[in-house]
Amino acid sequence: MSEKIGRLKLKASDGKYRATDVCDIEEMFRIIESVPSKNAEPIKQWLARLGSERIDETFDPSLAVQRSIDLYRIKGYDEDWIAKRIKGIQDRKGLTDTWKDGGIVEDTEYAILTNEIYKEWSGMTAKEYKQYKGLRKESLRDNMDSIEVILTDLSEETTKILAKRTNPQCLEQNKKVARLGGHAARVAREDIEKNLGESVVTKQNKLNYKYIEEKEITSNKQRGE
Repeated sequence: MSEKIGRLKLKASDGKYRATDVCDIEEMFRIIESVPSKNAEPIKQWLARLGSERIDETFDPSLAVQRSIDLYRIKGYDEDWIAKRIKGIQDRKGLTDTWKDGGIVEDTEYAILTNEIYKEWSGMTAKEYKQYKGLRKESLRDNMDSIEVILTDLSEETTKILAKRTNPQCLEQNKKVARLGGHAARVAREDIEKNLGESVVTKQNKLNYKYIEEKEITSNKQRGE
């Protein structure tokens, strides 16, 4: 058995929990590729097509950008939002490069600094923000409206500019700068909310969906819904 295959107790159709083999998506695709069955052929062809597309994108990166734009369109995002999101991706890369110049190398450190920014302007960490919007694996930014995206971009762009000016060289110094960047967006947020008379940080996710918990599904079945 592969080292990437583990065992978890999962609920069976009879309601009992039994030890079941589990793996991540990458390992699942490897298993499918090894299955000698014509039933697996459509998925194998799909994987081959994806591989070919990714190779094409290494020669022409604009294809990857266009693919992202097309996916956002398919999901129902409008053109103005998509333009802000694509720019935000580029700006975010500029911020992480600046952090890297300041001695930030670990993923956990990038997460800590991101949380410092979010906490300062939104009052929540990135994880808390996702939970507030009812998200799980989905991207937080993909579920922000235009004002939330703009405030996030403002906080990160300010952090990047301040970091370049002050040249912080450790996590603690970068945290101070991150909070200053977040503060700039908080001031803007407070001013916007004062004029609007309502919060710009909402529970609404971009596509207006929500998860239905297992206990709720069970309860609905019991009621015959």
